[in-house]
Amino acid sequence: MTSSAADKKHLRRLGHNLKPIVTIANKGLTDSVNSEIDRALNDHELIKIKVSVGDRDAKKLISEEICQIHKAQLMQSIGHVLLIFRAALKPNPKLSNLLRK
Repeated sequence: MTSSAADKKHLRRLGHNLKPIVTIANKGLTDSVNSEIDRALNDHELIKIKVSVGDRDAKKLISEEICQIHKAQLMQSIGHVLLIFRAALKPNPKLSNLLRK
């Protein structure tokens, strides 16, 4: 995981132009949503997730749950959008948002 402020700033800068890959709505974290998040993290390493549920507390709980389930790190949370990072074991240079930039 990244720990330095410079690394986090770099990842937030890379995530600025990304579009949300997954949308979480009223049904919350279902199995299909979790499998899509896992696939996206394996392929892209850095992804945006749109969370359209309840209030701030509900969004915070969902973001913590996503990070815990997928062993990912929350880089940024602005409004309804989360920026999540998990380093891939073997990143694909054609798919990784870190290597394409």
